[in-house]
Amino acid sequence: MRIINTEAVTEITDQLTEAAVTEIDVVGVIAEKAEETVSIYTRLSAMFGEKLPNIVFAVISFVIGFIITKIVLKIISRMSGKSKLDKTANGFLHSFVSAILYSIVIIISLNVLGVPMASILTVIGAAGLALSLALQQCLSNVAGGFLILITKPFKAGDFIEINGVTGEVEGISILYTKLLTPDNKLSYIPNGSAANERIINYTVTRTRRLDLVFSVSYESDFRKAIEVINGVIENNKMALKKPEPIVRLTAHGKSSLDIDCKVWVKSSDYFSLKYDLMEQVKDAFDENGIEIPYTKIDVNMKNKGE
Repeated sequence: MRIINTEAVTEITDQLTEAAVTEIDVVGVIAEKAEETVSIYTRLSAMFGEKLPNIVFAVISFVIGFIITKIVLKIISRMSGKSKLDKTANGFLHSFVSAILYSIVIIISLNVLGVPMASILTVIGAAGLALSLALQQCLSNVAGGFLILITKPFKAGDFIEINGVTGEVEGISILYTKLLTPDNKLSYIPNGSAANERIINYTVTRTRRLDLVFSVSYESDFRKAIEVINGVIENNKMALKKPEPIVRLTAHGKSSLDIDCKVWVKSSDYFSLKYDLMEQVKDAFDENGIEIPYTKIDVNMKNKGE
């Protein structure tokens, strides 16, 4: 006959009961979490379902606005091309109008999406204030672009110098003036700097004066040199005869006599004439025995017995 230990049975029963209760609690927690997840998903689905038409219309509005903006910019480009505005103004106006139109498209799309217009304007105002403080230089460039268009110190195609940079004006964007330098580099000059710096326009007039200085040694006859230079100028077809060229002695240097040569020339022939005169005057000096000064060193040697 077996003897049953009642205490052991009771202990095992309590453990099984506790485990069952724990499992029931875990199942209850999982069920609660599942209900919360389903509730969140349901609310998101409902919210997305409510906003879906607005999102679709906002995307459609943005695409349509983008297409209309492209068409308007093309029309403006064609109209400005037929008008009397130069290429410089065309480039700047195109950049400025495109920035405004794209901003309007974004604002309309946000409004269609359901964002209140008052909130959009408030954000734009705050952003504008922050940007105006952070981007003062950019705003200065925009204002400089307007000043250049109003005062017209140069136009597209002019050969100019701004702050030591020379080149042909390619155009003016909303922030920069583009110069194509003689060595085929594209230089971007901020409009703010271009409006405030000294601007030299080399092509605004039809003629320019070419200023050169030729030096001869003190042993040479400077009057003969002046006559030779005048002869070279007379034989060069690019040198204008009116106004009359000026060739005169201008300075007594430390080791040379300096002769000024001032000749008027068409702006398009400026550099060609400069190189011609430099080469032809050198050849003419050699033919006439006129010495161009250069550094000399006199060396005196003595014998040891002296």
